Amino acid sequence: MRTTGTPRAARTPATGRTRRAGRGPGAPRTLTPATALLAGALLAAATALPGFAGPAPAAAPGPSVTLISDTRLDDRALYFVSYNGLVNNNSFQKNGILTHRGHQYAAWYTADRSAVVARRALGTTDWRTLTLDHRLTTDDSHNVISMGVSAADGRLHILMDSHSDGLHYVKSEAGLMNEPAARAWRRDALGPVQTSLDGLRLTERFTYPQFVAVPGGALQLSYRAGVSGNGRNGLAEYDGGGWRALGEWTSSTGTYTSEHGSSTTRNMYLHGIDYSADGTLHAFYTWREGNSAVMCAGGGLTNHDTGYVRSTDRGRTWRTAAGTVVGTTGGGDRVAVGDPGTVADPLGPDHALMNQESQATDSRNLPHAVISYVPGRFGQCTTDYVRDRVNNGRAFHVRRDAAGAWHKTEIPEPLRSSQRTKLAFDRHDNAYAILPFGRIAAASAASGWTDWKLLYDASGLNAFGEVVLDETRLAQDGVLSFLYQERSTGTTPSPVHVIDFALPG
Repeated sequence: MRTTGTPRAARTPATGRTRRAGRGPGAPRTLTPATALLAGALLAAATALPGFAGPAPAAAPGPSVTLISDTRLDDRALYFVSYNGLVNNNSFQKNGILTHRGHQYAAWYTADRSAVVARRALGTTDWRTLTLDHRLTTDDSHNVISMGVSAADGRLHILMDSHSDGLHYVKSEAGLMNEPAARAWRRDALGPVQTSLDGLRLTERFTYPQFVAVPGGALQLSYRAGVSGNGRNGLAEYDGGGWRALGEWTSSTGTYTSEHGSSTTRNMYLHGIDYSADGTLHAFYTWREGNSAVMCAGGGLTNHDTGYVRSTDRGRTWRTAAGTVVGTTGGGDRVAVGDPGTVADPLGPDHALMNQESQATDSRNLPHAVISYVPGRFGQCTTDYVRDRVNNGRAFHVRRDAAGAWHKTEIPEPLRSSQRTKLAFDRHDNAYAILPFGRIAAASAASGWTDWKLLYDASGLNAFGEVVLDETRLAQDGVLSFLYQERSTGTTPSPVHVIDFALPG
């Protein structure tokens, strides 16, 4: 990339002669100090006028990726395919890898089913691994490991091994995360495995733990209560003193009717739940209906519509993008399928729309998401969502602009997979989509995110499919970092890696 230089001022050829002030035609006039100050003020004012051709600012760089390193964490990580995914790298595994105060942390299950957590200093490849006192209970790819950091007291929090049942929780000693260079990375610093949040029991059917760092130091936990097609999303909060339940904020009731039939139960699948820099909590989502009668044929997905809500009071009250209140956490009125103004991109349940994809916000705190489905040009009825997504699935970038309008752009790279894509931004607001198998596509902010192209084809990774993105690292050192697992067969263990790419500085 070439950076445009500052234009050089026009120069008058030197004559080699010095004119004396006031002599000869066109001779320069000597300025008094007062006149010189006035002239400077007039020049400064002129440069502030619209249309003044002053020095042009350097153009922001477009998107690019430069491979830094690919580090193997485990030669023999646990491998089995369940629900078309792996337990070590599912898209909804928020903070399966994270960065805090110059150190990066990653979690996975080893070949003997043990849960482990590793740490390294940024800029090194020296990972140190600790084994937790827990082994995965069942071959279910939902039972991922998720981590979070409570800035209020410097603790690491870990949840794992849950799918519509109980939970397994670890909370480190206070201060462990605040001074990683000075604190020993040892097993007893992580604390025992609990089956509650320090005695708080949220639900008997617990799934999809996602830790969310709150501006100001608190830590929130997003989770689903209930089961697929009949569940509610809830929130809990840790303030450094202990956990408390905030309550559920989505509804599973009401009637949804498609052209094929109706359903009276559902659950909201989050594409993410994240704070932007201005303290707004954003949530993109899709609904999954409990009754397959809403589909054109069996073998599809009952997912429909991409919705969006936000909260400006730390998840207590939920509003549409336009500001209308549509739900209260822990209250009687919850975000529901029929709430007006909540649909960002309408789509019926016949296109294999994927749940739990990805979202992010740009530097203006505007929300963006990646969704994926089989476009109508390939037919209006998916009959086998895995096959149809592999053959014809496409990812789309959905965003809301400052004027309140929604935009959608297709990413021109076939999915070739039934799985999900992750979304991230660099410091210049260029967008990056990490597609299945570790491929990286990007679009420039300058184009309005319409010039998507593939930057990295990942042909040498042998990655299974989805990756787990370190969502916390980009803002700290401009590095795109994600965890992936190599493709294997049956239950033969395979290597787990962390790969790092430098983005434009």
